[in-house]
Amino acid sequence: MRNSRSPLSCRAILPGVLTVVAFVVPSLAQDKILGGYFEEWSIYYAGYNIANLQQNGVADKLTHLIYAFANVSSNPAGCVIADSWADYQTPYLPSVSGTPYAGPLYGNFAAIQQLKQLHPKLKVLMSIGGASAANTAAFASAASTQAGRTALAASCIDMFVNGNIAPGITAPGLFDGFNIDWEYPTASDTQNFTALLAEFRSQLNALSKVTGKHYVVSFDGPAGSQNYVNIDLRNAARQVDFITAEGYNYAGSWDTQTNDASALFDSRQDPDYGQGLDVNDTVDAYLKAGVPPHKYVMGLPLYGAGWTGVPNHNHGLYQSSTGPSPVPLANGTGLCTDLSGNTPGCDTLLTPGVATYGTLANLASNGYRNYFDPKRIAVSLYDPTSETFYTYDNPETAFLKMLYIDLKVPGGLGGADVWALKDDDTNGTMVKTMAAVLGR
Repeated sequence: MRNSRSPLSCRAILPGVLTVVAFVVPSLAQDKILGGYFEEWSIYYAGYNIANLQQNGVADKLTHLIYAFANVSSNPAGCVIADSWADYQTPYLPSVSGTPYAGPLYGNFAAIQQLKQLHPKLKVLMSIGGASAANTAAFASAASTQAGRTALAASCIDMFVNGNIAPGITAPGLFDGFNIDWEYPTASDTQNFTALLAEFRSQLNALSKVTGKHYVVSFDGPAGSQNYVNIDLRNAARQVDFITAEGYNYAGSWDTQTNDASALFDSRQDPDYGQGLDVNDTVDAYLKAGVPPHKYVMGLPLYGAGWTGVPNHNHGLYQSSTGPSPVPLANGTGLCTDLSGNTPGCDTLLTPGVATYGTLANLASNGYRNYFDPKRIAVSLYDPTSETFYTYDNPETAFLKMLYIDLKVPGGLGGADVWALKDDDTNGTMVKTMAAVLGR
């Protein structure tokens, strides 16, 4: 049953809420979504597998596992396997249950089958698309006609729900629905975006009449107004079970000035004040547009943004920089000198300007100081010696964001999701912190 408390001033109470946590947590709603994106490529350099979710207990906490990604083709319109080796071919992945995989299905898909056997309530969604220009063009083309929308939805359902993965390889019921990640519709795509969601919903509803099972449709909602302005949020929300709304990338190393990348609230001290570059403003925009609160699922990053050449003023926040931060070693003791992926020990993102939570958690004991902003509900790291600054989320901000989900409106928001599961520490600390507040 949803929480029936009156909405409170979250901004006023959240900074001091840790002192009354034992009082607050027992009253939280118990039906919130907690989703996590699993990247198919995480099995490579990061060495993160579906089996890790079982070993560290994170699988017990998730309501939805979102697998990224399937690709989209436009001629003919349909779903396409993005990485066949990772998805269903490699026989080298560790077993989830201890039982060897029985071919011909191997790879992540075989591991997902075992995970679902151990966690029958877990919903597994295929995320279609991702941030590639090819996918954007294919989405726009396929969604532009009724025939294209029909073909795309039918292809994706046949491949991932009916389980016709490849010739001679079937896995019925492998996925329980879809997360549409079209990055990003243009103004001319607005009606077609909604129509595509409606087509997925219609075909899955028809399948439900045969199987008696409910199938999930969701879409990834962008945070920046320049991206969600082209989505008819009210009508798009009517077609889906929920929206995984991004709550990150409000700042990044593409900016020359440091800023909080995933702050909960705006601040008058922010040089970009009033531009909607915070989670609360994004939530308000979606709700104002007509998205039901229970369909808003807040995205939380398990990675941080970093800059270097940052002067030692205001502990590096709102300061100029000379460029993206260099890639650190995962244990926080130095810098990675080989970004080829051939050398172990680097932050697994292997990309200047970003680092995983697992790595950033190690920096505080290696020259960096942690700073918490109670007004923005944001946390950062700064090392004056190397003049390097990171903005990220840690268990404290994750905890407070989950309370915000419960307190924002009567009944709360729909829940939360993370990008991406492999970027947590080995114990799954961030996901487990979120789960504790969301009643998982």
